Amino acid sequence: MRMSHALLVVLLLCSLLAGAANAEPSPDPTHKDCHPGDKSALLAIKAALGEPYHFASWTPDDPCCDWYDVTCDLFTGRVVGLAVFQDANLTGTIPAALAGLTHLQDLVLHHLPALSGPIPPALAKLSNLSSLTISWTAVSGPVPSFLGALKKLTLLDLSFNSLTGAIPASLATIPNLSGINLSRNRLAGAVPMFLSESADQVYLWLSHNNLTGPIPAGFAAVNFAHLDLSRNALAGDASGLFGPGKKELQYVDLSRNAFDFDLSAVVFPEQLDFVDVSHNAITGTVPAQVANLTNLQFFNVSYNRLCGALPADGRIATFDLYNFQHNKCLCGAPLPQCKK
Repeated sequence: MRMSHALLVVLLLCSLLAGAANAEPSPDPTHKDCHPGDKSALLAIKAALGEPYHFASWTPDDPCCDWYDVTCDLFTGRVVGLAVFQDANLTGTIPAALAGLTHLQDLVLHHLPALSGPIPPALAKLSNLSSLTISWTAVSGPVPSFLGALKKLTLLDLSFNSLTGAIPASLATIPNLSGINLSRNRLAGAVPMFLSESADQVYLWLSHNNLTGPIPAGFAAVNFAHLDLSRNALAGDASGLFGPGKKELQYVDLSRNAFDFDLSAVVFPEQLDFVDVSHNAITGTVPAQVANLTNLQFFNVSYNRLCGALPADGRIATFDLYNFQHNKCLCGAPLPQCKK
């Protein structure tokens, strides 16, 4: 999970830097406080959460651009960022008053284990939102279909919650959504085609849910850079996720599902550094090409139905028995020698 959160931080920083690059060359010195409407909305958020100590700096007499967790645009004085995180004493539900922050671009509610209830429809009014993080909370209910109204969203992180139901197909209507983390929830049902085929790089985490059925055929055309579908009940052919044309793909984890395809015909992109397809029903042999993947740091095909001799030397020699064990009839180092 450390790698997942690092990648999300990179995506968020890129979003913030992009906003800074489009700004005017110097701030307007007249904007010493945030917009009165934003200040009222922030105070309403504080009140809805029971006036917790976390917001002790949020007092009417102080400029709200100086308040803890708040980020203002230096040129307009509008609140563009709100990041509330790591407070086990903050209780209640996500306040509908957030809708009053009409210029909000980045919202982070992270590691608030006593924050509960559903994601409120009021968030659909945050039309300028580019990144939304609600993670490591007790938030429950569905992933709302109204999130599809957030057309500027590029990053959505709803990981480590208690969300249930299906992934809404409405996410497909968000044109530039390229970082999605829905892992560690209780989501079920089929995976819809909700990703853009035109994005330069897509980062997707759906691990540790109860998702079933085949992956969408459209996933074969998505420019994944990082893909984690592990620990679900997904099935069918996932070979389309690979191929020589996948120039951005570096990390793939399909482990602990029920995928069933012939590995022999798979061509792995040269830049891959992590592949885990263990605990599936994959057949065929390990392609000889794997030995020549110079960037490959992890490769696990254990607990499948593979046969034949492993490629000799190259990158294969850097992996141990654990990565290949419990297959139908794989052989060759580090496994026992093949029978003549």
